Amino acid sequence: MASSNGTHRQVTIAFDTWALKSLFRNTGIYVYARNLLSHFREMASRHSIEFRPLISSAVSNDANQFEASDGFRPHQTSLLRIGRVWRYGGACLSAFNSKADLLFCPSGTTLPVTSLLPVVATIHDVTPVVYPAFPERLARGLRFAFANSARFCRSIITDSICSKQDLMNVFELPESRVHVVYLGCDEAIFNDAAPDFASQKSLLKKLGLDRAYILHHGTIQPRKNLKRLIEAYRFALSRNRNLDLDLVLVGDFGWQYEEVIAAANSSEGPGRVILTGPQTESDLALLLKAASLVVIPSLYEGFCLPMLEAMACGAPTICSNSSCLFEISGGVLLYFDPLTVEDMAASIEQVVDNSTVREGLSTRGKQRAACFSWRRCAEETLAILKAAAN
Repeated sequence: MASSNGTHRQVTIAFDTWALKSLFRNTGIYVYARNLLSHFREMASRHSIEFRPLISSAVSNDANQFEASDGFRPHQTSLLRIGRVWRYGGACLSAFNSKADLLFCPSGTTLPVTSLLPVVATIHDVTPVVYPAFPERLARGLRFAFANSARFCRSIITDSICSKQDLMNVFELPESRVHVVYLGCDEAIFNDAAPDFASQKSLLKKLGLDRAYILHHGTIQPRKNLKRLIEAYRFALSRNRNLDLDLVLVGDFGWQYEEVIAAANSSEGPGRVILTGPQTESDLALLLKAASLVVIPSLYEGFCLPMLEAMACGAPTICSNSSCLFEISGGVLLYFDPLTVEDMAASIEQVVDNSTVREGLSTRGKQRAACFSWRRCAEETLAILKAAAN
């Protein structure tokens, strides 16, 4: 940013840490915010940037774990304690009081008060608009927040070309204001290295997994299409008696999950469906590396971190042909119609019955996953933030 005498001074960027509240630990937005903040801390001094994460020691927020360093100076604010105040102006006021040049909101849920300072927000997708299977109060709040971010933010970042097109269509945004930055994958955790077999064996025993299994991980909610996955799994087993696998659903209960639980517990049809609840990232990687197949049957995604994590671990992965999934996976997987149980079942059978197909999916998936990294995501995001601040 230029000063009055024409020289360039250091750009100061405030970071909205709302997404790092401990409440959100099992969500993709939390993973995104945590990885960006970690890389920004490492990169700050080399880019003549000062980052000011907005924190409060009175709040259970994992941003409090990041220590100050060169170019990285957390800013204490009492406003973070009050959610409604924070989202409706408190974040911008705190950023302004920290003397930042710009506020970055990694979740798109902060009302931009542009009279105080410019704001850049990440809107990961437009799910609340195009697939509004949320509790109504939450859906209304997200639609309001995203509409205001789209209208007032200096720039919008999103996760895929598919989401960019949706944002432009829904909010009538010019292409120049919407920037695509692909997410990453923590290669230290999600990789094809041999697992610690003792830890893996102990985890499988704890979860009651004593035979081969198909896996899905992610929050249990309507958009994930898990009731049809259960139906497709049982349909595949009923017409192919050679298949002997469990179906394992890993993830927190989100909302409108009652049908999934009922289907999982139903005694109609063969097979066994196991709901494990949320798992740590290290345990999730152990489960992915032991899976015979990972299925992503989503009806809509903005990026789909679970798919990328599965591919990075070398798990044979198949997914629906909806939204951005073909784009992110690069066309290297096997795709099915997520609305058709028979098509999903046929794809499951095609993979678990054929080791050559499984090996091909594993190899191509790992190669594609290697194209994504949190470092690259942070560098591209920082370039957009610097341009917006200037």
